[in-house]
Amino acid sequence: MAVVRVFAVALSLTLLAGCAPSAAESSPGEAVVKNCGIEVSADKPPERVFAAYQPAIELAHALGISDRLVGTAYLDAQVLPEYAAAQSKAKYFKNLPSREELLSLNPDFVLSGFNDVFSAAGSDASFGSRQSLADLGVRTWIFSPLCPTADGKGDEAIDPSTVSMDNVYADLRDLGRLFGVEDRAEQVIADQKRRIAAVAEAVKDTPRPTVAIVRPGLEGGGMTVSGGPDFGTVLIRQAGGVNAFADLTSKRNVKISVEEFIRRDPDYVLISGCCDASLTPAAAQPDVDRMLANPAFANLKAVRSKHVIPWLFANHSAGVRGAYTTENLGHLLHPDLVK
Repeated sequence: MAVVRVFAVALSLTLLAGCAPSAAESSPGEAVVKNCGIEVSADKPPERVFAAYQPAIELAHALGISDRLVGTAYLDAQVLPEYAAAQSKAKYFKNLPSREELLSLNPDFVLSGFNDVFSAAGSDASFGSRQSLADLGVRTWIFSPLCPTADGKGDEAIDPSTVSMDNVYADLRDLGRLFGVEDRAEQVIADQKRRIAAVAEAVKDTPRPTVAIVRPGLEGGGMTVSGGPDFGTVLIRQAGGVNAFADLTSKRNVKISVEEFIRRDPDYVLISGCCDASLTPAAAQPDVDRMLANPAFANLKAVRSKHVIPWLFANHSAGVRGAYTTENLGHLLHPDLVK
């Protein structure tokens, strides 16, 4: 077995967002690509970008367009250290702004890490449908691993076949083209591929433990776990493990009974803490302690081996954390192989 020294300090960038890198016909100088089936064009690189959610915010910094951000919103945790200085200069909304607040910033592009922000229903937590923003001249983007099947649809509409690093790379290339930073995008992609491949090589001949990503707390006698369409499935696999609930494909976050969780008996449990701009994994430690002390879970392999671990929701979102999380998880699951 190869032992590789992988350092999760400098996290280069991974990104997400365009269902397929299919360029449409365009006039000279105009970039036209498709994202989740919707055509997105730019006759010049966008200059006023709003980034919603952690994956989009970190992607913008990764691509070097921090100076174009007119606003950012709803971080799930602290940004990666290499983006902290840039993020400290960006206008930040703790919660998603209303559609009116968004438009008051005069954005020409809205980049979202999740698909629920573009809802046709026009709720307080929505900017409206992508078409309604396009009618105002505001282009939009959803990270393609979470492409809905129709404008405004949510997690239940995600196509599991789109949940892959290839879609992340396609997004990076398409956004690099739209933003006029193609070289930067290729650098990010190359770094992601190199680091992920190093972990894959290190763990290729070792047994693969089962891993459950769990939201904190019990909910009415049940639990919420990350199912197959969650990007954590990809990251766990890259790190040399298996999502214990990958076969549950109805949506990203799946409610199950405590009995079902115990029956599957995962080797590792990651308690997924969220959501605050100052959050670190330590915030999930109280929930870890509660699981370890709960008699109902006493016979779980993960509990007996103390493999219940404080985690971050941000770590299993599709985005530029791809290589970082793969390295981090690789070390947790295979400490002798991934340093």
